[in-house]
Amino acid sequence: MTAQSTLDTLGTMLLSGGVRVVDLAGPLGPETPLLKLPEGFGDNTPPIEVHKISEYDEHGPYWAWNWLKIGEHSGTHFDAPHHWISGKDYADGYTDTIDPQNFVGPVNVIDCSKESEADPDFLLEVDHIKAWEAEHGEIGAGEWVVMRTDWYKRNGSEADFLNNDADGQPHSPGPSVAAVEYLIGKKIKGWGSECIGTDWGQAATLEPAFPAHTMLHANNMYGLASLAQLDQLPAKGAVLIAAPLKLVQGTGSPIRALALVAG
Repeated sequence: MTAQSTLDTLGTMLLSGGVRVVDLAGPLGPETPLLKLPEGFGDNTPPIEVHKISEYDEHGPYWAWNWLKIGEHSGTHFDAPHHWISGKDYADGYTDTIDPQNFVGPVNVIDCSKESEADPDFLLEVDHIKAWEAEHGEIGAGEWVVMRTDWYKRNGSEADFLNNDADGQPHSPGPSVAAVEYLIGKKIKGWGSECIGTDWGQAATLEPAFPAHTMLHANNMYGLASLAQLDQLPAKGAVLIAAPLKLVQGTGSPIRALALVAG
């Protein structure tokens, strides 16, 4: 089968419903939960604002449009390598310089939903990944890896989604240092989470701190955060499309992440 015949078949399957498009993005608006930095670090991501320019009125009789105030890392979003100090020197580490071929690829979905429901501080370890591979197959180079936790179901409440304790410390599932190191060794494309960020809630206590950010971006790999509906994907066999806006020297971007799944 040629590349062209494969594309022809894909187009036909999309039209017939033989291939479904699954929306992996949460709603993006003024109520979207946003990550808050601790005091002392300067400005936070601003609340999302939607300002109406016109809507079939005296400001524009035939058209409706808005202008937005929004941070790069708001809602379901893409982390480019330049987002973290460890990835700052990559010329192709901005949202406008990344090869678009890297936005699309096979996706491995590691289901940790039961563990995360039982323990919001669940930490994904190498043994969990190896057990998943033994059941579903090896994770390949250039593939996405995402952690299903069903955390997206908390998205309607910022308090539930951030899950901070009385001291302001976040509690959410994520990968260990060793797990991130293992996936980097697999030469993956990038890592994704259904939580507010790509790291474990208590990742500031790890060494190195925030390994999903520090180690992945040091290797020119990408992060996806606040994904949704990973429960609609198979463990293997889907294709993930995660394309950020082509922001000049952008460190990240909100995205409408999509997956192609057999119908």
